[in-house]
Amino acid sequence: MKPAQPTIDVLIAAAAWTRALPSVAAVCRKAARAAWASGAPAAVKRHGPAAEVSIALTTDAAIRKLNAAYRKKDKPTNVLSFPADDAAALGGSVGLILGDVVIAYGTVVREAREARKSLKNHLSHMVVHGVLHLLGYDHETAPDAETMESLETKILSKMGVPDPYSDTGEKPARVKATRTRAARPRGVRRKT
Repeated sequence: MKPAQPTIDVLIAAAAWTRALPSVAAVCRKAARAAWASGAPAAVKRHGPAAEVSIALTTDAAIRKLNAAYRKKDKPTNVLSFPADDAAALGGSVGLILGDVVIAYGTVVREAREARKSLKNHLSHMVVHGVLHLLGYDHETAPDAETMESLETKILSKMGVPDPYSDTGEKPARVKATRTRAARPRGVRRKT
């Protein structure tokens, strides 16, 4: 029996994402499914109903508030992962709820430019990174970081994305600079 695919719910809370990358929701879904396929333990994949992951594409201002509230770091960051409190207990007939991945537009665009990466490839990396955190991977110790980075590189390679940890960089398509509004999330919620 083939393991069920996860349900990926994408909330676009900053219009700049779709202006810069019209296929942004599809890019997120593809990366999340790839992370699930290679990163989820076999026992989790056989769980029964598919897992659920939510991805929120937001602004630097919004992620800064989350980073300050949950990590005590009053600055924006590229990606935050919020695993479900007790994912194992949430399984059963409703599926396995993994949690939420939140990604900041301004920071990701800036990082992509600085590293000479396309926005699509860097966003794919951030989604894979965030979903692997939901699956229990971490990078707090050197061995854990090596394991996680190796898995990220393998997953992204299967997607045709160059090694994100390589210093060579890529020649990206130009990323349009757009302003974002942080006041209220406005988005389209899509399910697959």
